[in-house]
Amino acid sequence: MTIVNPLDIAPIQGSVSAAEWQARVDLAACYRLCERYGMSDMIYTHITERVPDAPDQFLINPNGMLFSEITASSLLKVNIEGDILYRPQTPYGLHPAGFTIHSSIYRARPDAMAVMHTHTIAGMAVSALRCGLLPLTQTATRFYGRIAYHEFRGPERDPAERESLARSIGSSNYCILKNHGLLTIGESVPEAFTAMWGMERACQAQLQAMACNTELDMPSDEVVQKSCAMYEHGSRRYGLLEWPGLLRQLDRTDPDFRS
Repeated sequence: MTIVNPLDIAPIQGSVSAAEWQARVDLAACYRLCERYGMSDMIYTHITERVPDAPDQFLINPNGMLFSEITASSLLKVNIEGDILYRPQTPYGLHPAGFTIHSSIYRARPDAMAVMHTHTIAGMAVSALRCGLLPLTQTATRFYGRIAYHEFRGPERDPAERESLARSIGSSNYCILKNHGLLTIGESVPEAFTAMWGMERACQAQLQAMACNTELDMPSDEVVQKSCAMYEHGSRRYGLLEWPGLLRQLDRTDPDFRS
């Protein structure tokens, strides 16, 4: 009997557009980076990117592959209605919750090109705090006042939930799914990833400070507003400067993401 390795996926670079291939490479890199920086949850979360030359379609991880296994050719391509347009020869299909969450955003937000969702310990813990993410650190003020919150009504597997999730998020690029986890939206994969990196670190810092069982030294409202404004009207888009270095890091240690 011949045993077929379900991860032995043939490269598809020549059969998709150059724009889609670049999107696939960036998204595969994002999965590897999510694993590298401790933000994965085995197979239970998802990162997606809209296909640049087919805006009603997006790329998503197959339901069953670890983030450390994702390659450019292994990503599913689906449309906003849930039809699978490309699936590598593996036993893994479309994650119901992944489709519900990400399709809701792509339907409602033409500006959204990438969406990242995590279940980190810090993100889940802050999502269960009534106070949410506080402007306790400089990093947190990047997001404070611009975070949407979505009430938990069970796992997001019902497509009927798409409308309520889209309403909760509105025009925000940052969302805390209460009792669930974190979500970021970007005009690119690098932007969504670096936003998630920042939110995650802000959550970690808040939890560690709160665990010290002493009074928190909160910045004044004036300082918080000043810091928030400086982040909102910054001179550059986050992700663009950081991304080439992150790719160089992967190319040195984990280069098969490009296959």
